[in-house]
Amino acid sequence: MADSQRLKDRHALITGAAGGIGLAVLEAYLREGARCTAADLPSEPHPAIAGLIERYPAQLHYVSANVSLGESIDAMMAAARGRFGPVAVLFNNAAIFDMAPLLESDERMYERLFDVNVKGMFFVMQAVLRQMIEADLKGSVINLASQAGRRGEALVSHYCASKAAVISYTQSAALAMAPYGIRVNGIAPGVVDTPMWDQVDALFARYERLAPGEKKVAVGKAVPLGYMGRPADMAGAAVFLASDEASYITAQTLNVDGGSVMS
Repeated sequence: MADSQRLKDRHALITGAAGGIGLAVLEAYLREGARCTAADLPSEPHPAIAGLIERYPAQLHYVSANVSLGESIDAMMAAARGRFGPVAVLFNNAAIFDMAPLLESDERMYERLFDVNVKGMFFVMQAVLRQMIEADLKGSVINLASQAGRRGEALVSHYCASKAAVISYTQSAALAMAPYGIRVNGIAPGVVDTPMWDQVDALFARYERLAPGEKKVAVGKAVPLGYMGRPADMAGAAVFLASDEASYITAQTLNVDGGSVMS
């Protein structure tokens, strides 16, 4: 099916763009006509992003950014605006994962997860919202949450709490931005087959004494639709929420999880 150019000429900023969900959303936004600033931690773009720059040289530019640092967020925003003007769409995706039994979860793990998943998410969102208001843009912010933010898990306490915070900040920001016509929503993926799941599976294997790969198979079978999601499954929702088709949707976190969470 031909792409509909639903995001034609809109400037989209995608954080955590180098792999998995971020890369899938970046590709979808480009196909839909957006001009994209792709941001991730490495100083040079991932080969997949470099390949996209070759295909979309007038639409895509890469910025190295560490969202846990305020000065890095400022530099990212200046670079994005300098290339394509004010940001009209934010896909706020940068995040990290870790886990441990509750009594073994230390302050260092807590700080790492909250620095990126909560502080980084919030201050990137804040910077983009300020830019939207200054430019009088009725833009769209999409924060990446998780089904983990809908419940607690014994081994995943800090990550679950960080993603619950994403959902809460999404609601608060949506209410604050409604008078400006700016929409703020979230996406809560379920289990998605990304490179990060190799790390997740290895950690579950360690703490639950499972064979490598066993957890991944089990969580896929537990999804009502019977399989793990793909990054591209998140991209459709991300395009929809960024587009005019979602113009009356705000303060929502959309479950894209094969039926694992019902709300």
